[in-house]
Amino acid sequence: MSRRKTETVRKQKFREKPAGDGAPSRRKTGYQARIAVITVIAAFFAVLFLLPTILTIANSFMSASEISANYGKVFSTTDTGGKVYIAEKVNLKFIPDMVSFSQYITVLFKSPEYLLKFWNSVILVVPIVIFQLLVASLAAYSFTRYRGRFKEVIFFLYTILMLMPYQVTLVPNYLVSGWLHILDTNWAIWLPGIFSPFGVFLLTKFMRRIPVSVMEAAKIDGAGEWQIFMKICMPLCKGALYSIAILVFIDYWNMVEQPLILLSDAETHPLSVFLSKINKGEIGLAFAVATIYMVPSLLIFLYGEDYLVEGITYAGGIKG
Repeated sequence: MSRRKTETVRKQKFREKPAGDGAPSRRKTGYQARIAVITVIAAFFAVLFLLPTILTIANSFMSASEISANYGKVFSTTDTGGKVYIAEKVNLKFIPDMVSFSQYITVLFKSPEYLLKFWNSVILVVPIVIFQLLVASLAAYSFTRYRGRFKEVIFFLYTILMLMPYQVTLVPNYLVSGWLHILDTNWAIWLPGIFSPFGVFLLTKFMRRIPVSVMEAAKIDGAGEWQIFMKICMPLCKGALYSIAILVFIDYWNMVEQPLILLSDAETHPLSVFLSKINKGEIGLAFAVATIYMVPSLLIFLYGEDYLVEGITYAGGIKG
């Protein structure tokens, strides 16, 4: 009887409890309002940042005459010291009056030098990505497995070197390339890129998050260093490897200073150098070439977006 009486009293108190002033509901409404405001602001800036890309793609389907009518004054020069004066209002158009593929026909079929420069970019960038991942993987494993004051000093110097802009190391790279007699060859671009400290730094920081107990357990079970590296570290670092590959590819795909300084022959320059030197008569072609040039980067980014986020946040499948 006492138990039934106790339960009856509890139910009665619960019924008599006031409904409250609706504070949780107001907090939920305020939270949703903040999320909505942040989403609108983020969407505005996303559209703002995408406008140049959309404008480039849309203008690549315009005829040369329409592009000249809309932007000709921007790219024209005068006789007063080569300065540019915009005498008319520039017309930014996102929809062509008439869709034309003449720019793409010229780039892909009539002017093979543009495709040649595109393949120059591929030849320069792909080996850098592949071999930088190889060098970074081996170096990061060494920095992770074998600690010591000397190696920590080397890793610290790697970090300092990574913080320097490329323009600072460009002169030493030029001097070393001249000493090695590799100036005006692809090796002058490949070697500094392959041994860049960026991949080593990022992969070392990621690999050091792998619990030491996992590696020691594998070693007790008879696994050698190569087996630990290939069967434990590399699978767990897959996200970091993808993110490094994406970032390195985009970085070197857009390089301009290195080819201009280290490659004197214009025939060996990548397409990014052409895009940095737009001439008056090549405005329409530049839009088409820029659109084609964006395709590999966009495809790689879209394919590895999840891996990129995973690698940067150091969340790749590692459990404590």
